[in-house]
Amino acid sequence: MQIKFKFKFGLNPISMAMLMLPAITPSLSHATDEPIQTLPEVKVTAEKLLKQAPGVSVISREDIEKLPVANDLSEIIRTQPGVNLTGNSASGYRGNNRQIDLRGMGPENTLILIDGKPVESRQSVKYGRSGDRDTRGDSNWVPAEEVERIEVIRGPAAARYGSGAAGGVVNIVTKGISNETHGSISTYYGLPQHNDEGGSKRVNVNLSGPINEQWGYRIYGSYNKTDSDSPDINTNNTATGATTAAGREGVKNEDLNALFRWKPVANQTVDFNFAHSRQGNIYAGDTQTGASATSTTASTSKTNGVASTYLGSETNRMVRDTLSLTHLGEWGFGTTNTWFQYERTKNSRLDQGSTGAVDGNINSNNWSAATLNSYTLHSEANMAIDRGLAQVITAGVELKYENLDDPGSYTSQASGASLVKVVGYPSTVQSTNSQRILSLFLEDNINLTSKWSVVPGVRLDKISDYGNNWSPSLNTQYALTPEISLKGGIARAFKSANLYQTNPGYLYASSGTGCLNASSACYIIGNSNLKPEISINKEIGIDWKKDDWHAGLTWFRNDYQNKIVTGTTVLGSITSSTYYGGTAVYNIYQWENATNAVIEGLEGNLQIPLGATLKWNNNVTYMRRNDDQYGQPLSVVPKYTTNSTLDWQASDKYSYSLSATFYGKQTPRTTAYNTGLALSAEESQPVNAYNIWGLGMGYRYSKALRIQTGINNLFDKRLYREGSGQTAGAATYNQAGRLYYLSLHYSI
Repeated sequence: MQIKFKFKFGLNPISMAMLMLPAITPSLSHATDEPIQTLPEVKVTAEKLLKQAPGVSVISREDIEKLPVANDLSEIIRTQPGVNLTGNSASGYRGNNRQIDLRGMGPENTLILIDGKPVESRQSVKYGRSGDRDTRGDSNWVPAEEVERIEVIRGPAAARYGSGAAGGVVNIVTKGISNETHGSISTYYGLPQHNDEGGSKRVNVNLSGPINEQWGYRIYGSYNKTDSDSPDINTNNTATGATTAAGREGVKNEDLNALFRWKPVANQTVDFNFAHSRQGNIYAGDTQTGASATSTTASTSKTNGVASTYLGSETNRMVRDTLSLTHLGEWGFGTTNTWFQYERTKNSRLDQGSTGAVDGNINSNNWSAATLNSYTLHSEANMAIDRGLAQVITAGVELKYENLDDPGSYTSQASGASLVKVVGYPSTVQSTNSQRILSLFLEDNINLTSKWSVVPGVRLDKISDYGNNWSPSLNTQYALTPEISLKGGIARAFKSANLYQTNPGYLYASSGTGCLNASSACYIIGNSNLKPEISINKEIGIDWKKDDWHAGLTWFRNDYQNKIVTGTTVLGSITSSTYYGGTAVYNIYQWENATNAVIEGLEGNLQIPLGATLKWNNNVTYMRRNDDQYGQPLSVVPKYTTNSTLDWQASDKYSYSLSATFYGKQTPRTTAYNTGLALSAEESQPVNAYNIWGLGMGYRYSKALRIQTGINNLFDKRLYREGSGQTAGAATYNQAGRLYYLSLHYSI
């Protein structure tokens, strides 16, 4: 494969010099061990300023041990301020595939990193007319037992990470290499109280240590299976008898990861990392619009309107492979961090219908695969300067190339010749599309006084065929007293159009369900002239710390512009003779930059020490606004979310935790996503406020053996999905009931 970078860049001599520097913005942390933690002191100083921003929180390894997740790290990430789990769009489609949503900006604006390197796998999943994807997102590629900590960055501090970080960044930092040879085996078992809900089981094995004075290693393998819900879970438990609304899909995870570290000389390390992960679904009957699936096999019996042939089987498989090479160095001027990563995602699925009422429904025993290849070269330097003003300058460069090949999504009932006549649709449709991004970064962490620090920064991204995108930012902190500080920031963040939207040959066919003004049928085609979506992120907060007490309150506002949606301009129309055996006139629309939105709210946190061994941690998120220019929600999030945890370290052996999450009212759209027509009162029903409680107990039997047990959803609060789209109102997902879990960890 040839990778060509063609950019029309007006670079002056200073810019050319910047390209030669080995680096940029202080990236989030990589996998570490004790020697590496002490190596780059200058880098730690820069990161310390970053983590003092008001929209930053950290989940520690101890937090994960106290509240073990069943499968996906999103289960514990959602307990942080500003974080919720939502569907991939406000349409309600694929509602049980809830993903990390930061400050109401939607999962597509959450950038997931593993050890500071981007995860792109969800970009290989077909993009629907409402902004929906049939994907679990990117937070489930690392088993919980291998996580050292998780860094969640929201607001202006996230703008430095480029496209896709308009909502924020989640960096999953894996465990490093131990100084002595150690191994561990961990197991998790989750048993639901109700037999129509899926349980979970997991096993993880880890081995790490030195090979000799220069070499070390870490190897882990993991297997995780979560069963699917019963196919009739919603039929049996909803007043409307939601026959087309499937419960939660199951998933099978297999992970293998090998890290080798070389220390050729003092203060220099080189990491070689290979990771292989496979996720296969366990089909529960979900479809894009809730219509019945069909089967081409001999068995066509139906259960709950779904071809029973596929229930309990895999209908899609995601395989993600990465290779990376990382160099960390300490020099006389400061530190450098340079890495290259190759990421390949193969997304294989049973063929699905591509028109209207059967879109997303399995209609064949044939498998089609979408393959996404991503290459990223990143280099950054941190330079400490103590002349006049103490400061740490970070600078650098990043090159990224992405290529998507998805033959299965480029077949339709349309006549290519007819489309060419009407709108200039390409006569030869290419199933591949690519994107190249060249980025330059510059940031300065300045201590103006002993009380006041400012962090101005700028990022320049040159996206192939889109021109230059500037992302300036300014974050600041001022200590009013030793205990009280003011923090704030403003930044311009962006998200480039995805590889489906920008391919002129990508055509989304609808038989009427989602067409503008409820026309009988329509086509939506790609647009190579789309501009990036832009978000102006602002926040200001106050923070108070005294001993083990901690309290803070932050106001945030994101002005979201140029959101890419299905356009409203009819580019033409054609007649199709394959409309369920008849004919139909298809209006033709195109992806456009058309929608603006405002997201505004408050985040608060309060930590109260109730004694030497008892702590009470709380956070709250209040969404004052989350609506587009038409008054419709950008994503369906609770009006408020409160997380509260009481931790008691009763002794060296016993620990206890009581947790609760309070969700406010969730209000859905009142107009259909694409038609703009008013929905009925029943179709616009909210989900009322509810709360979920949990109880956990930890027991350290010995230095080697640790046991964790508990109950999730202590009071058995359950919610049921009312439909597979906007007709369900806000009831687009299943809230699982009471579950008992047991986790064992044995180390040597």
